[in-house]
Amino acid sequence: MPYATTSPWTGMVPVDDTALAVTDTRGPGRPVVYLNGSYAGQRSWRRVIAELGPEWRHVTYDERARGGSKRSADYSFEGCLRDVDAVVEATGVDRPLLVGWSYGAALAVHWADRNPHRIAGVVSVDGAVPWGYTGEEGRETIRRLWRRMRLFLPLVRPFGMSASMSAAQHAEVNIEINEVCAALEPVLDRLACPVRYILATGANLGGGAEEMEQMRASLDPVLRRNPNLRVSAKVGSNHTQILRKDFRAVAAAVRQTAAVHDGEDR
Repeated sequence: MPYATTSPWTGMVPVDDTALAVTDTRGPGRPVVYLNGSYAGQRSWRRVIAELGPEWRHVTYDERARGGSKRSADYSFEGCLRDVDAVVEATGVDRPLLVGWSYGAALAVHWADRNPHRIAGVVSVDGAVPWGYTGEEGRETIRRLWRRMRLFLPLVRPFGMSASMSAAQHAEVNIEINEVCAALEPVLDRLACPVRYILATGANLGGGAEEMEQMRASLDPVLRRNPNLRVSAKVGSNHTQILRKDFRAVAAAVRQTAAVHDGEDR
């Protein structure tokens, strides 16, 4: 399948009341759009991109108030889905693979569900599983955690570990994505494109090993119902470390998903 080759591009893409920092390598191969974790930036993908190599077309961007992107009055999940639309339109990519980590994985499966004829497949990196903290007790637990972390947010922001938001805004983003994920089963059941999961196995900040295993196990019934969804690999790292330590497994899942889609095309 041929793709146009031209010079790499980096710039700002306007959407709603903000602008997103976008990088498009404009490589000759299949386009891959990378969707970041809740508060991370596009730098998170550098090892995966290096492993796949320049023959792919890599499109990365910073979400609202992350990395080099501007702030917004809207940090909702729906706003972030509009950002995916804006980046796809601005770069002109055709039937991309969406590769999402954590929050980005939930974005990827929702975008694929809404755009079944515009998507080649999804790679979910320890995300998009139908489980989340919900209810008032869950919401208060999340708010309390972010209140405790508020003094550290400016310190870790330069390392891509927090956004240009208040602690309360961080908490609301986290509350919403937990509710989105808890209601994810119908979306996953409908997906007709190939979806490959890479799941971590370790504990994580804010979740012990047993709790994280319960979260990942919530995917099992969906895997039994929808054959388009499969686990590509279970890796030894935890949620935070997975792109750093298991980037080869992520790259392998990208190649696998592209091969499945191209096989269906033939």
